[in-house]
Amino acid sequence: MKRTLSLLLALSFLLALCACGGTAAAPAQKTGTDAAALAAPVYPSMAPQPNQDDYLKENGWEVDDSYYEAYSAWRSDLLALRRQPAGYADGLEGYFAGSIRQFLSGAEGENRVFSPLNLYMALAMLAEITDGSSRQQILDLLGAESLDALRQQAGALWRASFQNDGVTASVLASSLWMRQDIAYVPETLENLAKYYYASSFRGEMGSAEYDALLQRWLNEQTGGLLEEQAAGVHMDPRTVLALATAIYFKAPWNSEFQAYFTENGSFFGPDGEETVAFLHGSREIPWYWGAHFSAVGLGMENGGDMWFLLPEEGLTPEALLQDAELMDFLLLRNKSAWAQQKTPLVHLTIPKLDVSSDLELSEGLQALGLTEVFDAKRSDFTPLTRDVEELYVSSVQHAARLKLDEEGCEAAAYTVIMVATEAAEIEEPEPEEIYFVLDRPFLFVLTNADGLPLFVGLVNHPAE
Repeated sequence: MKRTLSLLLALSFLLALCACGGTAAAPAQKTGTDAAALAAPVYPSMAPQPNQDDYLKENGWEVDDSYYEAYSAWRSDLLALRRQPAGYADGLEGYFAGSIRQFLSGAEGENRVFSPLNLYMALAMLAEITDGSSRQQILDLLGAESLDALRQQAGALWRASFQNDGVTASVLASSLWMRQDIAYVPETLENLAKYYYASSFRGEMGSAEYDALLQRWLNEQTGGLLEEQAAGVHMDPRTVLALATAIYFKAPWNSEFQAYFTENGSFFGPDGEETVAFLHGSREIPWYWGAHFSAVGLGMENGGDMWFLLPEEGLTPEALLQDAELMDFLLLRNKSAWAQQKTPLVHLTIPKLDVSSDLELSEGLQALGLTEVFDAKRSDFTPLTRDVEELYVSSVQHAARLKLDEEGCEAAAYTVIMVATEAAEIEEPEPEEIYFVLDRPFLFVLTNADGLPLFVGLVNHPAE
């Protein structure tokens, strides 16, 4: 019976994935975990971005007509992904503001990096496997009126943030890690595959082999940026299901910094002065300000921006997070609507970054209103399985890292939600000219082409 059920589950996943259409285009989905895999996602197809140098005629300065055909195909695919329904991101302001404040606070002089979009996808998947008031708390936090509305919004956010054209990578991934001796509700698993592009795996919970498969999947989906953090992810024998989501981003600047001008300088962090490498460059770009901060944004190739938000002297980034005006600016997708701005020649001094953090989000999510899924006596996981009662979320692990240099930006994050049958111990989380000098703690936000925050961070030590 169990073997028959496993075959039916595998078939249902494959049918659901085929219904998504397209071809696998994301190189991150090269998982070498076939022994436990039931199905893999089918990502939207995307033509590669052509390089003009590859299409030059013999004279060395004209391009062949085939370049314009290749460019048109790439541009068409890109616009199709970004052409989402009007208002598709409406209602997310409360979730973004609340989660950013919650999970960047408490840094106590250390760095914090957090991906609101990555956690959103994990929580949306959690809504699929819960019901009743357990599900309603998730819908309320994410600002969704119903599960159907959440599915539509999650799909639009996924497509609007996806890009994989050989120059820019912005890839979201999801997976389910099931226990081999439990029967799961097929319809729920089909929905997770259909709406969240979820890979599915089955194995022995608590075994070193199954842990290694999950760790390998996390590393593949995050470009190897979080190997140290992923090595600490383990599935307890009492775990019934693990939901994992990942995001990987890499893109060059619209205008690169010249390595010739990079030089060491002093950064004045909470522990005193430290020497770090600074990028230098000048741009005639908009400069924004509020009562307690100033900000600039640097464009990434093919869309997206990296925003730097500098608190006024004497104010910490954590304190600035509580400023309503700052949050209004951060969540304003069209920054041209911000009244307090001008376009001077901005002389930039920006530290090269390599910042990361590894967080346990359970306590913070409960503070944001998700209480029932953490309580085995009150939670409702009936859409997941009828085999086991009194399930609850035993841990929510979130790791993120961002690197920035002369060429561009690379970032990755993952969230792993463990659903268990009994309490699991949770570890404690470890023309006018402007000189915009980030030589003291600051905030950053990396947005997609529509201005939605993919990554946010608080920098106290640029190179830690």
